[in-house]
Amino acid sequence: MSKLVKKMMIDDIRTAVGEHRDLLVVDASKVDAVSANKWRLLMQSKKISVLGVRNSVARAALREAGIDLGDSLKGPSTIVWGGEDIVALARDIVASLKDCKNLAVKGGTLSGTVLSADDVEKLSKSPGRKEVLGQLMGLILSPGAQLAGALLGAGGIVAGQVKSLADKTE
Repeated sequence: MSKLVKKMMIDDIRTAVGEHRDLLVVDASKVDAVSANKWRLLMQSKKISVLGVRNSVARAALREAGIDLGDSLKGPSTIVWGGEDIVALARDIVASLKDCKNLAVKGGTLSGTVLSADDVEKLSKSPGRKEVLGQLMGLILSPGAQLAGALLGAGGIVAGQVKSLADKTE
């Protein structure tokens, strides 16, 4: 491969990945063509990008972007990124392993931390961005809700007594 072609491929990978820093690497080489096409269409519908790469070219492109995938880029590799967040991406990839029997997770990266295949599996079982935000909002609003309940409870009792007095005087 000439240096010009290699440079063009590196630029294409860097452009495709863009600003994404959380990536996963899978091995889709043993998946038959029909299953691979169905899998790619499923990923596309979930706004997940899939790119089969040459390891040396991908390493060079990702190194220029400041991304390290460690030993994940050995053997046939497909880089996957996108989706709602990295947890949703890991969930979708791990869920697709059931449909595509020969698909295998090799690893990935999360905010500069290299992930193994086991780490990706664990990540898929953790709460996603929406769940964490929901838990956080619940924790933030809980003291206010308790205070409002206490004030309304006491205020309700006083209002009930005033109403009963007003009814008696009529």
